[in-house]
Amino acid sequence: MNTTAAAQTANVTSATIRTWARRGVIAATKTAGRWIIDTASLARRIAIGAMKRPARAIVYSVETMVAIGGNRWQRNGMDRVYINDWAAFAGIETTHYNTGNISSASYQGEGVSNSQAYKLLGAIDKVWFDAADGKIHGRFGYDESRVASRDEVWSAVIAGIRTAVAAL
Repeated sequence: MNTTAAAQTANVTSATIRTWARRGVIAATKTAGRWIIDTASLARRIAIGAMKRPARAIVYSVETMVAIGGNRWQRNGMDRVYINDWAAFAGIETTHYNTGNISSASYQGEGVSNSQAYKLLGAIDKVWFDAADGKIHGRFGYDESRVASRDEVWSAVIAGIRTAVAAL
């Protein structure tokens, strides 16, 4: 079988088939400058690709929230883990002068002005995980940025926390 037919069978590009052949991932011989792919070997490679690990369930718990950098707080029957560095999970990066003012900022890899960075940071006041209901909660601030809405920042925080917990 040639590389074009193999690529259609495996649902990959011809370049991927040639790479697999060069690296020995599939059995192939080169005749007159063209790869001839062994059908049985390609079928084994397709079967290996089809065996996907089942996705692990994301479990929010006190232990996982502490493991990603949260601080546990217990008082008056409440059990919470505060995520003090929520801005990092949202992709907000800032550097500061010695005075504490922002010297440079970015949101999800894109540079933003210092005033917009302050507004992004002011969109959310606190983020915490409540052990009683097993949910992540937030208290929203008053600022609204042109770069991202409060809801977009909140979604970025949740996505960042979810990614960090999944990486554990």
